[in-house]
Amino acid sequence: MVKFIKLNIVIGAIFFFASCATSMSPTVVNNTLPTLTTSKFISQSQAEEGIKTKRCKYLVRGRNYTAPIGLTVKNDLKNGAKGIDEWVELDGGNAYVLISYKWVTVGVDGSTQLHIEFDTMLCE
Repeated sequence: MVKFIKLNIVIGAIFFFASCATSMSPTVVNNTLPTLTTSKFISQSQAEEGIKTKRCKYLVRGRNYTAPIGLTVKNDLKNGAKGIDEWVELDGGNAYVLISYKWVTVGVDGSTQLHIEFDTMLCE
């Protein structure tokens, strides 16, 4: 029984400290976000090329979205991806360009909220 209690304490501590992260590195965001959206992720250089070749057009530029707070930063990113997909669909598009993102501290407990700026696009 003592081993069971100790195991639960260790698991709880691991979960607690894993959820204490308040942001992600740019590489992790850029590698993870496209896997969480159904809309097509387009880099800024791909967007420029798509505009030049008339294969893409901007629908809304500089859209700002504040994602609901998740239990972890990965959940924040999932919530952000859901918001991106909803805006892309509402704008009549199928793609997005990530302009910027930041986690903003919103609570005295150090909790953070993800703010995303992106463009919505329609591409062939």
